[in-house]
Amino acid sequence: MTSATELPQGSVAASAQHVIKKYGAGDTEVQALRDVSIDFHAGQFTAIMGPSGSGKSTLMHCLAGLDDASSGVVRIGDVTLEGLSDKEVTRLRRDRIGFVFQAFNLVPTLTARENITLPLDIAGRALDQEWFDTVVDRLGLRDRLTHRPSELSGGQQQRVACARALVGRPDIIFGDEPTGNLDSRSSSEVLSILRAAVDEFGQTVVIVTHDPRAASYADRVVFLADGQLVHELHKPKADDVFAVMRGLGEDEGN
Repeated sequence: MTSATELPQGSVAASAQHVIKKYGAGDTEVQALRDVSIDFHAGQFTAIMGPSGSGKSTLMHCLAGLDDASSGVVRIGDVTLEGLSDKEVTRLRRDRIGFVFQAFNLVPTLTARENITLPLDIAGRALDQEWFDTVVDRLGLRDRLTHRPSELSGGQQQRVACARALVGRPDIIFGDEPTGNLDSRSSSEVLSILRAAVDEFGQTVVIVTHDPRAASYADRVVFLADGQLVHELHKPKADDVFAVMRGLGEDEGN
């Protein structure tokens, strides 16, 4: 398996080419994505934004193999998702993709340590203890490893989820509103961790967010509206992101 740290900086960690996603048929058909083409480069933090119903979560789900595109080509690294069996897609997600969700998705009966190592345990892969220690210490979880999720704050639970995503050294980490359930302090902690994952660990991070402040942590922000890519910012400031989002909201109302 190629780990994130082995991907050349600037190579393509994930891509969508001419992707269309339709739901329903006939009069009830909804086109969630309309001919979307985009590359996500290794070693970069990208935020996907857009109004409600713009297709941002659908795009991420297609990229992560959680949903199938109706047409077009989706790749993780050099692997094309189209044509893979369910078992092959599951293995790809397990071995090459990390996930951080809004709802944390921790197993309540397991300790923080057991939650962090769970994907490796399921895959039958050996734990790299040195890397585990690096991630745990960087995320400030050393004294929380024996605690169960109910004994952790929301911010601590999300840090455990970040550690779980990092410890397998995936090619790319996807975050679906990873700060959506957190207060502003915990949100800043988690975003700083994702930023550090890129800057210090050479990781690739892609998040969907509605929060301009969260997006300002990214190297790049891409905006969707009505299932299409409509704008892009590099090295964004929160005010710049807010201005674009406000413009998209005004356009929607016209």
